[in-house]
Amino acid sequence: MKHLPLHAAVVATLCLATSVAMTSPPGGASAPGGGGVLVAAQSAEPERFDPHMTGGYSSFQVLENIFDTLVQPGDDLTMEPALATEWTTSDDQLTWTFTLREGVTFHNGRELTADDVVYSLERIRDPEVGSNIAYRLDSVDTITAIDPLTVEIAVTAPTPNLLTKLGGYKGMAIVARENVEDGTIDTDPIGTGPFMFESYTAGDGVELVSNPDYWRADEGLPHLDGIRFIAIPDPTVRLASLQTGEVDWIDGVPPAELESLEGSDELVVGRTAGSDYHYFALNQTRPPFDDVRVRRAIAMAVNREEITEAATFGAATATQTAIPPSSFWYFDHAPYTAGDIDGAQALLEEAGVADGFEIEFLVTSDYPETVTQAQVIAAELEPLNIDVTINDVDFSTWLDLEDQGEFDAFMLSWIGNIDPDEFYYSQHHSEGTFNFQGYSNPEVDELLDAARVEPDPDARKALYDEVATIIVDDASYIYLYNPDNIDAWSSAVTGYETRGDNAIRFVETELG
Repeated sequence: MKHLPLHAAVVATLCLATSVAMTSPPGGASAPGGGGVLVAAQSAEPERFDPHMTGGYSSFQVLENIFDTLVQPGDDLTMEPALATEWTTSDDQLTWTFTLREGVTFHNGRELTADDVVYSLERIRDPEVGSNIAYRLDSVDTITAIDPLTVEIAVTAPTPNLLTKLGGYKGMAIVARENVEDGTIDTDPIGTGPFMFESYTAGDGVELVSNPDYWRADEGLPHLDGIRFIAIPDPTVRLASLQTGEVDWIDGVPPAELESLEGSDELVVGRTAGSDYHYFALNQTRPPFDDVRVRRAIAMAVNREEITEAATFGAATATQTAIPPSSFWYFDHAPYTAGDIDGAQALLEEAGVADGFEIEFLVTSDYPETVTQAQVIAAELEPLNIDVTINDVDFSTWLDLEDQGEFDAFMLSWIGNIDPDEFYYSQHHSEGTFNFQGYSNPEVDELLDAARVEPDPDARKALYDEVATIIVDDASYIYLYNPDNIDAWSSAVTGYETRGDNAIRFVETELG
């Protein structure tokens, strides 16, 4: 088998998971040796269940266990086989050939073929469908089923990160055509993954049951009989539910509670160096944020260490760039001195807005860190006569306002990034799908386009180093920190690990 994992020697993020024993009663225990239904508490209700159309992390926590992609990130975040067992590239790097796994069936019993792969990927890039991840296939020319188990993808230019584009994000899932055409993919999604969708009731949760025909069934997987996902937005209540045994697993342990949880045999905390980043962006289609001096002044005035401590209690690394230090692609560029009010004031005077102005920050309590971040920033900008108001809305409204450009500034995070293209292209290219802040710099466009087709990792990194420098200097995004990924589970749960890409995989999990 010729297996060509993308940048295998230069993996983007190191997974340095640690486990800490905790005190409280186990929840959801079942008969020893496996089985049982795991109760997983997530921070928000799933937005929807069509993997090609949702952007919500709470949705993907569920969909990660229902769907498969051609390839997927392994434990070290390099791409490994999933629905495709092997792949080759042509000498000119313009043709990729994938061999599919034999005997894979969808949850409705139909066998997976190359036509399903073609259909799924073509659906993603169909402009009439309107998937917000179509950009991941920008370089693709044609997708062809050579035979029932062979798919050929022709690209218009060398695409060294094609594997990550195809498998680094569960939105690239292979779906069943009939599930889409009968209109049920959002109410009864059908995948090939370890668990099958059973039901969803808002406020009561998502029920999944094990897939007896999963393609890893010969390994005895999955072990669980099922999973129940329930939404508990308040992180303190989530933790209390774990401690009282009402749930078996939670996402987002409150960082303030980490120290107090040390030393017990009843709970386990997983903590991993993540590949996420938190940031805010100013709307460059509105004055005065269209002036780079104003954006730089704000980037100077904020104190990332203060923000990081307030929002994460130190469970993160303050940063001025997107890519974390654990990555091969990291570039250390930090031009702003923390809390430089004098420097910021001078820039505002140059820009003619020294008397101050107003900023409304768009945040969502569905992700409480955004609220805390905005509160700290409001205090930090007060000496500059910048009056901050905080617009706290539910996440669905947040997405709508962002999409419509109805904001002065928005705050959130990007999660699960692996390849540098995922950190920069769609967010900062002038034609980028997620460039809601309206940033446009022809030099950045040229560098991003060149980096996408550069096969040599070192040469690619040099291009992205230039990109990072310009984006930070232009304050297209104002980066705050790279958080650790933290979740927790009952000691009755085994076979689960916190991942650097934030994927929630229960395929090997057991309840003892």
